[in-house]
Amino acid sequence: MDLPLIYHQDYSFPFPAPHRFPMDKFVRLHDHLRASELLHADNLYRPERCSRELLSLAHDPEYVARFHDNELDASALRRMGLPWSEALVKRTTRAVGGSLLTAELALQHGLACHLAGGTHHAHRDFASGFCIFNDLAIISLSLLASDTVQSILIIDCDVHQGDGTASILQNIDAAVTVSLHCENNFPARKAQSDWDIPLPRGLDDAGYLHTLEQVLNYLLPLYQPDLVLYDAGVDVHQQDALGYLHLTDAGIAARDHLVIDRCLAQDIPVCAVIGGGYDRDRDALARRHGILHHSAAAIWQQRGLG
Repeated sequence: MDLPLIYHQDYSFPFPAPHRFPMDKFVRLHDHLRASELLHADNLYRPERCSRELLSLAHDPEYVARFHDNELDASALRRMGLPWSEALVKRTTRAVGGSLLTAELALQHGLACHLAGGTHHAHRDFASGFCIFNDLAIISLSLLASDTVQSILIIDCDVHQGDGTASILQNIDAAVTVSLHCENNFPARKAQSDWDIPLPRGLDDAGYLHTLEQVLNYLLPLYQPDLVLYDAGVDVHQQDALGYLHLTDAGIAARDHLVIDRCLAQDIPVCAVIGGGYDRDRDALARRHGILHHSAAAIWQQRGLG
């Protein structure tokens, strides 16, 4: 068996061309992983759409209904940053379903990777920063409510703070939020994670990896979680349009390898989502996101998982 990969064709749909959000990166990532033979019929999993009931574990049911029914006001739409459409509703709920499926497969097999996910700016009752529903919070609350796990550690390595995740889970002791992010970046008003590690602009591979290693060495033994949710945002890359950190492709690969390998070495399953990434060269961006899946597949093979 090969590394489980989760994707659905609903993830990318025709979108206004001059828009900052790279809606086509998901299908391009899929095509890149297909072309490199990492993704094939035997390890591709297609998710169902997430129900309103599950979404309401982390979100206000009235907000969930307003989004589904196209009743968000102009201010809420501006904060969301995306134009509403039926295709966006389908895409959004399918992607949350994909993250939930990724977590289930990670618990079964030790490791699974989504080709989307990491919508960490979504708050309980509003969308923000292209994030509508918070998949990391929904996974956490769903698995804890069903007693599938007793503790979850969220390691968010997106360049932007996971403010929505921190806010939704602030009173949930069994879900620990960790955010390594560029200090001087979006959101301007930070939430309070359980562990915030603000990083200076311009930080390079060596500085980033040193900090991350210290975080993992301290927090994994401290919490010994039943599952790690890993947000592997590539907006830490030196060429990212919204990042301000200076990691290279090699640095991102080393980061992904460090997180996944350290967790698996302690028998902690890893559910990985792709997080943010912004580049006008969408094929380059897809390859950058694919670093996660290639790194995970190499570890999967080394460890003889499956």
